[in-house]
Amino acid sequence: MAVRGEKITFPGGGGPGSSGGQLAARLDRPQGPIRAYALFAHCFTCTKDIFAAARIAEGLTSHGIAVLRFDFTGLGHSEGEFANTNFSSNVADLVAAASYLRDNHGAPTILVGHSLGGAAVLAAAGDIPDAKAVATIGAPADPAHVAHHFTGAREEIEETGEAEVLLAGRPFRIKKQFLEDIEGQRLAERVASLRKALLVFHAPLDQTVSIDNAGAIFVAAKHPKSFISLDKADHLLSRREDAIYVADVLAAWAGRFLEGQTVAAAEGPKAEEGEVLVRESGLGRLTQEIAAGPHALLADEPARLGGNNSGPTPYDLLLAGLGACTTMTLRMYADRKGWPLERASVSLHHAKIHAEDCADCETKSGKLDHIDREITLEGPLDEEQRARLLEIADKCPVHRTLHSEVKIDSRLKG
Repeated sequence: MAVRGEKITFPGGGGPGSSGGQLAARLDRPQGPIRAYALFAHCFTCTKDIFAAARIAEGLTSHGIAVLRFDFTGLGHSEGEFANTNFSSNVADLVAAASYLRDNHGAPTILVGHSLGGAAVLAAAGDIPDAKAVATIGAPADPAHVAHHFTGAREEIEETGEAEVLLAGRPFRIKKQFLEDIEGQRLAERVASLRKALLVFHAPLDQTVSIDNAGAIFVAAKHPKSFISLDKADHLLSRREDAIYVADVLAAWAGRFLEGQTVAAAEGPKAEEGEVLVRESGLGRLTQEIAAGPHALLADEPARLGGNNSGPTPYDLLLAGLGACTTMTLRMYADRKGWPLERASVSLHHAKIHAEDCADCETKSGKLDHIDREITLEGPLDEEQRARLLEIADKCPVHRTLHSEVKIDSRLKG
């Protein structure tokens, strides 16, 4: 199932420690009907584009689940200063992300959090009433667990109020308010009152957040709850197969609580046989949804022209139509003649050229459209057969349409 991705922004939560600036996000949606929307929270000092987040989103969309993943305040492409944030502001950003989804696309029924993001979704779940299922991946049972990353700077933070520390090889400024905030959290109490289905993923050999944390979360939670061991996976799920496994299991597990739910508004346009319908998708400024009878596809423009590059351009589709018609016509003719054509393929390019550069064109001024069509014929054909097939290529119906007078009538519906 193809994935459609859209870059978006929305206001942050503006909670304690947050500037309330714009958060950068990506919404990945399947091309078919959407069963549910999921909200993904990344790990401590990571971004929405970390490998695990991208692969899990890809896996969930293959199961018909749309995924919104975003950068917390001060990280990635989001606005704000990381030094002014804390765990509480992350929770506020999550609630803001859920509100954005609810108001603009569909309420999030699945919450997924990786590492500290897992602790954040556990803390935020009570303020996201639409959520029915919560999943954590390598999450700490206590947000204060992250303090071990800057133990060496603890004294400086306490004395001066802040210090610069290296996290995953990058410098971050940690303030005293961050430490006070994580130490004041009571996550076990929130887990106990979750009242939502919970799935805990954790790797027994996790060197960053020990498996004991998964046990503490699981014990604190009420049923329905489940635990999945990630065997030899590392904390960041750096192996693709581990991330896809999480997505597959998560989708199957969450399906029990969705019971055939779909988001009707997300379905593509419907067309009758012989009809083509095109409409704006809402995913990016230029992305179009196309229904050609029972078939669905996208059209778009490359990023340099203001699009999302999520599908072929209109001229790409025009060339595709001519190319498909050409090879179909060659196939039918060769089969009728009994010629040994094994495969026909066509390479096409479109360009605007100056009319004065075209010796055999009727137009003599300005510019005109030029399509270069290179045909490859495979099989033991003789030269006479190859020459005849080249002539037949010019007789395909789309070729004739492009060379004939075309009348287009346009009207407003209704």
